[in-house]
Amino acid sequence: MRRFALPIVCVRFERERGTGMRRRIDWVSFVVIGLVAGFMSGLFGVGGGIIVVPLLIGLAGFDQKRAAGTSLAAIVPTSIAGVVSYALHGDVAWLAGLVLCVGSIVGAQLGSHLLHKLPKKAVQWAFIAFLIAVIVSMFFVIPSRDAEIHLNGFSIVGLIALGLVVGILSGILGIGGGAVIVPMLILVFGASDLVAKGTSLAIMIPTAISGTIGNVRRRNVDLPAAITIGLCACLTTALGAIVAGAIDPVLANILFAVFLAAIAVQLSVRAIRSR
Repeated sequence: MRRFALPIVCVRFERERGTGMRRRIDWVSFVVIGLVAGFMSGLFGVGGGIIVVPLLIGLAGFDQKRAAGTSLAAIVPTSIAGVVSYALHGDVAWLAGLVLCVGSIVGAQLGSHLLHKLPKKAVQWAFIAFLIAVIVSMFFVIPSRDAEIHLNGFSIVGLIALGLVVGILSGILGIGGGAVIVPMLILVFGASDLVAKGTSLAIMIPTAISGTIGNVRRRNVDLPAAITIGLCACLTTALGAIVAGAIDPVLANILFAVFLAAIAVQLSVRAIRSR
């Protein structure tokens, strides 16, 4: 038995060394992923995970867990850059965001608790149906650029409830909140599209930091890749925010509806394949 120990150790060492080695094309992929995700984050007010995760899997050969953990870490600098861009023009509702954070933190804990108790497939298809309903609604509600979120008893309760839903979906499906927060702030709370996007990015910062700490402990983060993607994303996030402010609200709604449709299709394909 001892004579087989050395070859086994050598093979294991080669595998570990192979996974640690970086090809030049991998770094190019990280840069491209960061630039694309940063622009989309600034344009739509999302973290970019829905873009980063499949690209890391397809281009860099990451597995699902490592891709998700790396993406969440990259969202931290991306969201900060996006918030700064929107805050400079007064397009972040800080108090509403704080209320949402309270709900999302509790919801994330509840979602992780319900992860193994609720049928994930049913939740997945329910979320896809929700996205389709939101896509249709986006064509009937055109937000005013002067609209703001007015806080009162009802809106505070509603924001906490929205945060809970976002946190639960994040805990069960691993989905970032931007795809839910942005349209709901527009459709239900009467926010402008720019305020909704800026506030959404602000909420993602503490969420991403908290999740990244846990992922680092579980070794589900490729830090060099996350840093590269995050820094490159910062280069284009401001550009995305500038474009979001420059285009007409009607066109912004159409583009966001198309973005949500792409998410719905991606989730549907994933749900069908998992069968």
